[in-house]
Amino acid sequence: MKRIGAHVSIAGGVQNAVANAAELGATAIGMFTRNQRTWNQRPLAEGDAAAFRDACREHGFAPRHVLPHDSYLINLGSSDAEVVAKSRVAFLDEMRRCQTLGLCYLNFHPGAPKQGAKMSSERCIEQIARHVNETLAQTEGVTAVVECTAGQGTNVGHTFAELAALIERIADPERAGVCLDTCHLFAAGYDLRTRDGYERTLAEFDAIVGLRHLRGWHLNDSKGGLGSRVDRHASIGAGLIGREPFAWIVQDPRFEEMPMILETPEPEHWAKEIAELQRLAAI
Repeated sequence: MKRIGAHVSIAGGVQNAVANAAELGATAIGMFTRNQRTWNQRPLAEGDAAAFRDACREHGFAPRHVLPHDSYLINLGSSDAEVVAKSRVAFLDEMRRCQTLGLCYLNFHPGAPKQGAKMSSERCIEQIARHVNETLAQTEGVTAVVECTAGQGTNVGHTFAELAALIERIADPERAGVCLDTCHLFAAGYDLRTRDGYERTLAEFDAIVGLRHLRGWHLNDSKGGLGSRVDRHASIGAGLIGREPFAWIVQDPRFEEMPMILETPEPEHWAKEIAELQRLAAI
């Protein structure tokens, strides 16, 4: 089965994400595990965690069908010592929340040094890997899933070579994963618009990073052009990627049971987009 969903709200408790996803007709879930706008968090209530696990069982969502995203505040690659210190604490907290929720993935953005900072991309990647490793050593059962970036500003992770450099530095390769975001790929210069371009991109990813590390997709069209390095999402078929590449992704047998999460900018259209992608998957 193709597992297609959207990044749904957890307002009122993490357990509500499951009902919100089911209401959309989703077969996968994207979500935060906590309020992503603030560093300080209340502990995850065991009652909410138990309710989340029960709701997942009731609605048929296995752990591998849920792709939680960490807070956008977290930046393990920062050149600011205070930001890194806060990020390390928050990232560990998020991994432990995933453990408590019975989940097996945590999607994260690799990070970026400040503009103008004297930090190379190589040093930034080494720092990110070091902090991911220290977090993995204090947790179990949850894979750190790094998301490819558009390359906006000083963000690392917009090339397959940079993703590979990070994955290679993770001490436990079984807990190192990648999420491919279609908007980010396109903005970074990977052309998905033709069938040849789609297959070439995946072949390059497999050769450099390895499809064995792919754990999920974010399905977003792009308002920015090819290689623009501008991270601006568009609804499916309403951007510069076009509708056809999304059909190729959801029809690809390599991605069975893999979470594919919409982060498109119009939540009121998610149910329609999910239904259309499921229709395309069945062709």
